[in-house]
Amino acid sequence: MKEALAKSLGAAITVAITLAAVFVGWRLWSYYEEEPWTRDGRVRAEVVAVAPDVSGLVSDVLVHDNQRVRKGDVLFRIDRKRFELALRQAEATLAGRTAALEVTAQDFTRYRTLDAKNNIAVSKQQFENVTGQHEQARAAYDLAVADRDLARLNLERSEVRASVNGAMTNFELRPGSYVTAGKSVAALVDEDSLHVDGYFEETKLPMIHVGDRVAVHLMGERQPLFGHVEGIASGIEDRDRSSGANLLANVNPTFNWVRLAQRIPVRIALDQPPPNIRLVAGRTATVFVDPQDQSKRAFSLFPGW
Repeated sequence: MKEALAKSLGAAITVAITLAAVFVGWRLWSYYEEEPWTRDGRVRAEVVAVAPDVSGLVSDVLVHDNQRVRKGDVLFRIDRKRFELALRQAEATLAGRTAALEVTAQDFTRYRTLDAKNNIAVSKQQFENVTGQHEQARAAYDLAVADRDLARLNLERSEVRASVNGAMTNFELRPGSYVTAGKSVAALVDEDSLHVDGYFEETKLPMIHVGDRVAVHLMGERQPLFGHVEGIASGIEDRDRSSGANLLANVNPTFNWVRLAQRIPVRIALDQPPPNIRLVAGRTATVFVDPQDQSKRAFSLFPGW
């Protein structure tokens, strides 16, 4: 009797352990294969290439590498003497054009009123010459005004300012360096654009929707970040297709029967990240999306949800 009871108890325990193992295995398979999460995540930010609008020698550098700056802060200055002289020259030219325009305007007014008031015949050729001189003087005046404004703008642009809030990166500029207009000298990471990109397998996209809540674990950090799905990429590169010389589709004739799921970028907006976590663009992250279908959730990764 005792032996039979022991055998029954042992069989029950074996069945219970087997069922528990099957259940745990199924839940683990569901978690790894079906739930929308990925270890392939990155902290991303928009990077502004800092480049001067005018060329010249750098006279002052007001920031250093990795310094945080605010929009409108002066980063460095280009020697102003050349631009100040150009502005003075443009103003002098404008003064001369103004005087010439006043003289031609007086002549134009005089010739236009002579015949009407004094009954003095004015030839058509004379009137046309005076009119042409007046128009030329006006065009020269307008050109001088534009040159003056351009010289003033160049003088203003000799101060290079931050266009966004962020941190300077790879900034090694020093006084005495020569910078060229349009050539980047540093990178400015826009802190207002910091977000996380999670690269999800295409098989998990049906469970991801814009607005879904998201938990983000940065490598090396214990405290999670929380956010929401802001957008899903509309397209990725097709590596099996390109354009030929005649612009026709050039499709790779080799087809692999074992197909790997493509990874689609999903943009995650962070909701008030803690100040003690450094959001460095390029950091690795694990991203968990809370599916709208709660039956798809194998484990609770979101406290209080």
